[in-house]
Amino acid sequence: MTYKGYTRLQLIRGATSSPWTTNFRHLLPFPKKWMKRFTVRDPVIKSVKPKDRIKYWNVVPGDQIRLLGDSSNRLHEVLSINKISNRVFVKGAVVSSGVQQKLVSNKNYHYSRCQLFLGNYELPKPGSTEPRLTPVFAKRLGTTSPFWNPFLRRFEWQRFATSTYPRLPDSVGEKLPIAWPQPARANIPDPSSYDALHDVVAKVTYQLPKIDPRPGARLPDVSEDAFLASVVNPHLRDSLDESAPVEPFLHKELSNPHSKAKKLRRFKEYKLHTKELLKQILVQEMKRSDNPKEARTIAMFRWRAQLKAEREEKKKMRWKHKAEVANLERKAARKVRKEQQQRRLLTELSLKEAPNQFIPKDV
Repeated sequence: MTYKGYTRLQLIRGATSSPWTTNFRHLLPFPKKWMKRFTVRDPVIKSVKPKDRIKYWNVVPGDQIRLLGDSSNRLHEVLSINKISNRVFVKGAVVSSGVQQKLVSNKNYHYSRCQLFLGNYELPKPGSTEPRLTPVFAKRLGTTSPFWNPFLRRFEWQRFATSTYPRLPDSVGEKLPIAWPQPARANIPDPSSYDALHDVVAKVTYQLPKIDPRPGARLPDVSEDAFLASVVNPHLRDSLDESAPVEPFLHKELSNPHSKAKKLRRFKEYKLHTKELLKQILVQEMKRSDNPKEARTIAMFRWRAQLKAEREEKKKMRWKHKAEVANLERKAARKVRKEQQQRRLLTELSLKEAPNQFIPKDV
């Protein structure tokens, strides 16, 4: 079901692992009945009001964050985000249940609890001048004006931290840029004995045919049937001229039969065929009848009936498969041979003289 450009399937698949903003469909409202669960297997759908949803997300998959209220300052990697419920899914969250601790892959937190990790900086200890590595987080974020990138088809903007925790001594009034997470490059394994090397694939093996380049020169004489026969039968290749330009014969096999130009050509040929057929039937009916109106009516009836019969015949031809037709013909011929054999056996049947045999008098 679609509701103002939004579907229930998109609502169920609200969590995304893409860091880019390509549209604002998550800001659209949807009916409340989509969130109702009819069975236990139905997914649990959570949502916030459309006015409370975030338009431009600055916490995206691949970022490292910490959670407000977490005294351990443990870093979490963002796995995915749900723009419908403003929730951030983290990777490898640990949840303590009593004495045991278990790993939960779908643990999520609200967007407002997330602080971006800026890096480790050397800051002096409280009450001491000795520096130590301290993790620094973005306390307040700022962004540039978003703009649409028509080449990448997405919205882009730059994000920066206007306030940090703990505060950096040399960054008062400065904007610390925060880089977007870069996608991991695919690890391409080394080629094995089953893979083709790049040099083998890039090697040019095509050879141009040896023809006379002068304008108006005669091309070598070769037929399409001879070329196709040489492809199937290797012993015929000796009689074929190798310098003949046989590549044009492949245009029928390599060209798309469903292209727009070929469809238009077939349509024009069909229209021309229908006009010629109507003209022939009309001439025949004019010769048979003296009433032109009646002859035209009969001609139109015959014309429509013949066109319908042609369409039905084409439809039946499409239904038939060549292998299936050959199989049916083989079965029919076998059935005929079997009937002929049975008739021959009955005709040549002869009974030996034995007791308890009765021959009718009529015979």
